[in-house]
Amino acid sequence: MKKIHVSTTVNGQQEEALCEVHQSLLDLLRDELGLTGTKEGCGTGDCGACTVLLDGRLVCSCLVLGVEAEGKEVTTIEGIAEPDSLHVVQQKFLEHAALQCGICTPGFIVAAKALLDKNPDPDETTIRYWLAGNLCRCTGYDKIVRAVQDAAQELAQSS
Repeated sequence: MKKIHVSTTVNGQQEEALCEVHQSLLDLLRDELGLTGTKEGCGTGDCGACTVLLDGRLVCSCLVLGVEAEGKEVTTIEGIAEPDSLHVVQQKFLEHAALQCGICTPGFIVAAKALLDKNPDPDETTIRYWLAGNLCRCTGYDKIVRAVQDAAQELAQSS
């Protein structure tokens, strides 16, 4: 099978890999680059577990071809935390018990951080709308929404 050389920036690091033409960005990240934080839930773009940022835009990495990352910037769950501490969104997910099995958690956190980067003071409706592409079968959405609200408040106090 033909492989294509892909050069991309992932979590601020320049990366290069050989990618099959039909290989998804999700598989490129997990199998070729060893970044297993991004999870596969459905494989059809319905659940949001594989959500990453591609040039600052939320995408389901199971629906994007790996070759489409050529020359672009990808941010995964591994790129969210600070070197010595969790990002405030990650910390609030822990504090509010907004996670259980962990399959959906990386996608929710990437999406929540993207929301707070764009809108630092979202109301509950905005949070629910923004996270509507991410599905959870374990935790329940109220804890997730409360975690995002608390993260927004803490970010506002620290700025």
